[in-house]
Amino acid sequence: MPVAVVTDSTTYLPPELMRAYQLTVVPLTVVLNGVEGLEGVDVFPADATRALSARRVSVSTSRPSPEQFVRTYRSLLDAGAEAIVSVHLSAGLSGTVEAAELAAGQFGGRVTVVDSRSCGMGLGFPAIAASRAAAQGADLAGVRAAAVDAAGRTTIFFYVDTLELLRRGGRINAAEALLGTALSVKPILHMPDGGIVLRDKVRTASRGVARLVDLAVEAAGDAQVDLAVHHLAAPQRAEDLLGALTARFGDRLHDAYVTEAGAAVAAHVGPGLACVVIHRRPEA
Repeated sequence: MPVAVVTDSTTYLPPELMRAYQLTVVPLTVVLNGVEGLEGVDVFPADATRALSARRVSVSTSRPSPEQFVRTYRSLLDAGAEAIVSVHLSAGLSGTVEAAELAAGQFGGRVTVVDSRSCGMGLGFPAIAASRAAAQGADLAGVRAAAVDAAGRTTIFFYVDTLELLRRGGRINAAEALLGTALSVKPILHMPDGGIVLRDKVRTASRGVARLVDLAVEAAGDAQVDLAVHHLAAPQRAEDLLGALTARFGDRLHDAYVTEAGAAVAAHVGPGLACVVIHRRPEA
């Protein structure tokens, strides 16, 4: 494996894609009432949603340590990788990119880090693009360029039932949180520059799903697309969203995935999340 690709546990890729693209995952840590666990290893979405439904509960997350990345990179290089591209969730949401960069500095230019400026499959699509480039024989610069290009062609929109958890975690400012809770409106958010920004407000969850579809179609333009739908304890909402998107895109839709978001995202958005990620395919 000339160039290996590393990502983190917030990709929320279907397991079969993780295996097919030989991605190495470094998990974030989720803390439930003072007890730490690795996302996807010790702590799962249901654990976080149960905790969030209880009173007087503390749920938080923390980045992987630089030492975790050092161990991962060293293992891959020792196993035969010539170089590594490490693709991670937005630096505007987490210190994961910073930790990866600190670790990469110990490997003399053989490891490079890409900030996807997104999360979920907004991170997953760039990681897949990097893996494809590596499989086709691209060098370190080429694999990195593939990830950066895919990130630039990927857009994320998501609906949450409340902004309170995002406000508590410092992922959105208090003024936007106040706007989102005024008159019981439901917020739709996006990440235009790697941070979470209020995009729209709707009155009901069903209108939220409909608005996500409109925004996704608008973001896609005339391109052929892949898409991903994430949810949190809301499988029917995700199926409704996927069905509406499939109908709107028709034969312009290539690959589509539905997965539940993990515990790290659950800690900050709560149950009810509905998210769509649009990846505009490059022109043939």
